[in-house]
Amino acid sequence: MSGLPKFSHPNLLVGSEHFDDAGVYQLTEDIAIIQTVDFFTPMVDDPYLFGQIAAANALSDVYAMGGTPITAMNLAAFPTCKDMKMFADILAGGADKVIEAGALLIGGHTIEDNEPKYGLSVCGVCHPQKVIANTGAKVGDLLFLTKHLGVGIITTAIKGDLITEEEAKDVLQEMAQLNKVACEAMVSCGITGATDVTGFGLLGHMNELLRGSGVGAEVWADRVPFWPAAVEFAKDGVIPGGAYRNHQFLKKEIDFGELPKYLQMVLCDPQTSGGMLMSVPKEKGGQMESFLEMAGRAYAIIGSVVAGSGIRVKAE
Repeated sequence: MSGLPKFSHPNLLVGSEHFDDAGVYQLTEDIAIIQTVDFFTPMVDDPYLFGQIAAANALSDVYAMGGTPITAMNLAAFPTCKDMKMFADILAGGADKVIEAGALLIGGHTIEDNEPKYGLSVCGVCHPQKVIANTGAKVGDLLFLTKHLGVGIITTAIKGDLITEEEAKDVLQEMAQLNKVACEAMVSCGITGATDVTGFGLLGHMNELLRGSGVGAEVWADRVPFWPAAVEFAKDGVIPGGAYRNHQFLKKEIDFGELPKYLQMVLCDPQTSGGMLMSVPKEKGGQMESFLEMAGRAYAIIGSVVAGSGIRVKAE
C-alpha cells in the first residue's frame, strides 16, 4: 500500500495521513464537504435491522468529523437466488436511518454476489474552521465514550446460537442508534479531537487519535461501559478473530498492567456502529455531560489524555 500515490491540495483539509474517519475538502470560505464510504456483511439475521445498523455506521463517519450528512448513496451486493423481499428490507432499514439523519438518499449501485453486503457512501458538510479530526486531543482532556463496548463479541455469540437477537435487543438497538446527538454535543462544546469506535476497537481508534495528536492516554477500565454479556462471553473465550488481531497489533502501544486478558480483549473488540470517542477539555466536561444527559444519551468518562505516547490501562 505504501506505493500508492499520496494526494494533496490547498483545499484538502483532511486526507488519509492520520487515519481520520472521512476526508474533508474546502469548497468555499464557509463550506467544506465531508466524504466517506462504508459497507459490510450482515451481523444479524433481521434484514431491516441490518440495513439500519449498516447505515448508522456509515453516517457515523460524518458525525465524527463534526459534520451534517446531506446526501447518501446505497452500496449493495446481493445474490439473485435469495428472496428479494429480504433485499428490499435491507434497503428500507438504511433509508429510514438516512431520513432520521435528515439527509437525502439519491441513488446507489448494486452488484450480484453470493453474500449480502450493504452500506452507504455519504456526503456531509461542515464549516472549515470547525472540523473535528484525529489531531485535536490535548494533554489534560477527558475521554468521553458514548456507547457500550462488546458488540463484536455479542454478534459473534448470536452467530454461534449462544444468545438470541431478542435477548440481545438492547445491544442491537444501540448499534442502530445514530451518533447525531454526540456530534451536536461536540460542535456545541467546541471539541476539536474525536473519532468513532468501529473495527479497530476502542483502543485501536484511541491509539490513532493519540498518535495523530502527539499525546498519550490513561484509561480507567472500571469506568468503561462494557456490555455485561460481552464480558461473560469473553471469559468463556467467545471472542471474534478481529479482537485478537487488534490486540496483537496494539501490544507495543499499550500497557495493560494487571487487567485480565478477557477484559483486554473486550477493549480491543471490533465494534460495528460504535460510539463516539471524544477528547474533551476538562473545563468543558460539565457542559458535555449536561448536553448528553439532556438529550438522554448514555456516556462515560473513561480516561484522560496525558503527555508522552501510548496508552496505560488502570484496572481500578
